[in-house]
Amino acid sequence: MVSYLVIMNRAWVLFKSHPYISNVVGYTTLFATADLIQQSMMGKAQDKGTVHKLDRVGQDTSNTSVEEFTVAGEAKTDDDSKIRDSEGNKKALEINKTSAPVQHAPQFHSINWAQTARVALVGFCFHANFNYHWLRGLERMFPGGGIRRVSLKVFLDQLFAAPMTISAFYIGLSTLEGAEDPLGDWRSKFWTSYKTGVVYWSTMQAVNFSLIPPVVRTVFVGGVALVWTVFLCHFKQQKSDFLT
Repeated sequence: MVSYLVIMNRAWVLFKSHPYISNVVGYTTLFATADLIQQSMMGKAQDKGTVHKLDRVGQDTSNTSVEEFTVAGEAKTDDDSKIRDSEGNKKALEINKTSAPVQHAPQFHSINWAQTARVALVGFCFHANFNYHWLRGLERMFPGGGIRRVSLKVFLDQLFAAPMTISAFYIGLSTLEGAEDPLGDWRSKFWTSYKTGVVYWSTMQAVNFSLIPPVVRTVFVGGVALVWTVFLCHFKQQKSDFLT
């Protein structure tokens, strides 16, 4: 408990003495971590789907072999009973081998570090710096934590900051990926992302403006953005055809 308090005290001193560096680096780290979480979650889902498909293929092959063997056995005459018995034993052995449980080697999902680097670059170049200066500006223009001031800051944040950060995410990543149409993802996914974000971010920013000290608000937003960026990274990977 004592060591934890010492670490928190040192972190607080670091934030107060170097607010810009601490907030920007902390935000960027959380931003990139969100992509790693998203990739890990999607990789596990893909691996489970692959094993399930392999199991179904094995079962279908086994059922087909049994049906073919049954039809072939019924088609033969009594005069060929000895030959049928001999061939039937061979096929039965083959069926047993086919229907035996298949041992699947564990599949490990590899992290696309290039994608994570792009997410980190967008987070550092725009989101971290923008949020740092934006939150400081709001506090200077509308200081205090009263209900009216907090409501006004939340409204302005969703009116101006939210569209800019969402747009920068989709357009920035598409540009870094070398997409033929950098605005393609933005056109198809912006409004869904924005409407979802209004519900999520209005609540989180109300907590931020009313309870969190201004010196650590950017890194707090980074922590909240961890969950939000997992959603955005996952949403960006979805095909546009399924979203229209």
